[in-house]
Amino acid sequence: MSVEGHITGMLQQIARQQDVVDIAPQGTPAKAAALAHVAEQYGYTYGVAFRTGYKNSLVQVRMYRDPHPEARVREAAAITAHPQAGNRGTVPGLRQGSLKPLPEAADAVAVLKDLITFDVLALYIADRGQKVKGYLACAALTAVLLISGSPVQAVASGGALALFLTAAFQVGVIRRRKSAQRLTAAGFVTVRDEHGRQRFLRPGQQVPGHVDPFAS
Repeated sequence: MSVEGHITGMLQQIARQQDVVDIAPQGTPAKAAALAHVAEQYGYTYGVAFRTGYKNSLVQVRMYRDPHPEARVREAAAITAHPQAGNRGTVPGLRQGSLKPLPEAADAVAVLKDLITFDVLALYIADRGQKVKGYLACAALTAVLLISGSPVQAVASGGALALFLTAAFQVGVIRRRKSAQRLTAAGFVTVRDEHGRQRFLRPGQQVPGHVDPFAS
């Protein structure tokens, strides 16, 4: 789907005044964050991000309608300033025809990227089954090569794959930690959701999953 198609699909959901808007799956957190920023300008707030698609290769973001009065002010301003949004016109915060943020929106998009990255990596890291499957694959590869080839080659190949997987998992941990540090510096607070996962929320916001994430 083209950039314009993603924007149009999202704005059609927003135009129906839906309480929850699902942004079409994107290939990277950066692209998903750009669309999430646009949704925020139309009165929505970030809810949660998760992996989806073939082999969990895509990132999907869920936005919730923000009940605060200032959100309606943002929405009205965006509609007035971008009357052709979704029809190949400009959209708030992005360069026309792309998902690259304008300079004045770069910081806000970067925060959303960190929120998305943290959520996606938290879900991935929490899934111990991924690690078990990976290391079982190493063992299986070693066993197959022991049967069909030399023991030295089998151990070397299995060990190399295990080292690669270990490094990949560690990179995820480091990226998640860096996102957490930036979000903390930006004033976000940590909570635990109903599944025990750590989440970062804006002050006053409840754990996403309700129609009104700000309700008391």
